[in-house]
Amino acid sequence: MFTGLIREMATVVSLSNNILTLKAQHKPKIGDSIAINGACLTVIKISSGNFSIELSPESQKTLAMENYKNKVHIEPAMLMTDRFEGHIVQGHIDCIGKIISIKNNGNSTDFTIELPKQFIKYAISKGSIAVDGISLTINDVNNQKYTFRLTIVPHTLKNTLFSTYKIGSKINIETDMFARYIFNMFRKNKDDLSWDKVDKIMANY
Repeated sequence: MFTGLIREMATVVSLSNNILTLKAQHKPKIGDSIAINGACLTVIKISSGNFSIELSPESQKTLAMENYKNKVHIEPAMLMTDRFEGHIVQGHIDCIGKIISIKNNGNSTDFTIELPKQFIKYAISKGSIAVDGISLTINDVNNQKYTFRLTIVPHTLKNTLFSTYKIGSKINIETDMFARYIFNMFRKNKDDLSWDKVDKIMANY
């Protein structure tokens, strides 16, 4: 389990034959789980200050591989003694999103992200979402256009891959675990269920 708080930007040393090798200050052990751009992966090799993980062909089809170069976000799996911050992130990427607009507001930047139609139902206004492993809060959702909007503060923009994103960039998306669970618990007909209806159902308990 992860929190969606990026602990370090690691440098990509190589990606060859499904093996991704990274250089970082963090020193994992073989077998450790680590989220790389939000995807939970396993350390298989350590050498000369670097560590390597294996990306299966299935993983490479699921992930936004364009962001697995130069720098990547890393977050080691939580320890039982860690302080809980961010939100619960499993490291299981649901889908690939696409950035369709970027608007500089002076002291912040708005990013609008498009999701595949089947995943927009898990995006909730003021709810949580993980973008390339970063825990973020959704400002608002456009269910007709299958998009949601994020506001990124200067610190996050400067210290994460958000500084490299452009219109058309693809990103790893993990929707909120509780949104997925609640939606599926209360659905009778998934196409007819809305969050307003979920609120009314829960108000009866």
